Amino acid sequence: MPKDKTPKAKRGTKEAAAATSLTQGPQPGTQLLTSLSELPQRGRIDHHGYVESMTILPPQQAPAFSVTVVDHPAPPGGRRSAVPHLRLIFVGQRRVPGLVAGARLHYVGMVAPIDSVPTIFNPRYEILPAK
Repeated sequence: MPKDKTPKAKRGTKEAAAATSLTQGPQPGTQLLTSLSELPQRGRIDHHGYVESMTILPPQQAPAFSVTVVDHPAPPGGRRSAVPHLRLIFVGQRRVPGLVAGARLHYVGMVAPIDSVPTIFNPRYEILPAK
């Protein structure tokens, strides 16, 4: 038996549960949002949105990858007015493969205001196919 004494059959169950948890629907205590205008000040949310922009920090700073998420992609020519948005920060990551401007996401996490911007640190996410 391996050193960690965990049978192999049980090892994969936690990973499988974590991988399918986004597709099983909202967990208890999670607020399912249809629009970012419903965003609470604090709490756990479940939402689908689009990456509007991303920020890559310089190598001298601690690694963190940040994306801004909105409900709908910008029309050709850009936006004419401000829209509700949310910041997702991936601590310890310089880049997250697949997260580019225009990508469609399903994400779950705890939202809190950081510098007056609703922010989720290290959300669980799934990159969805474009509509």
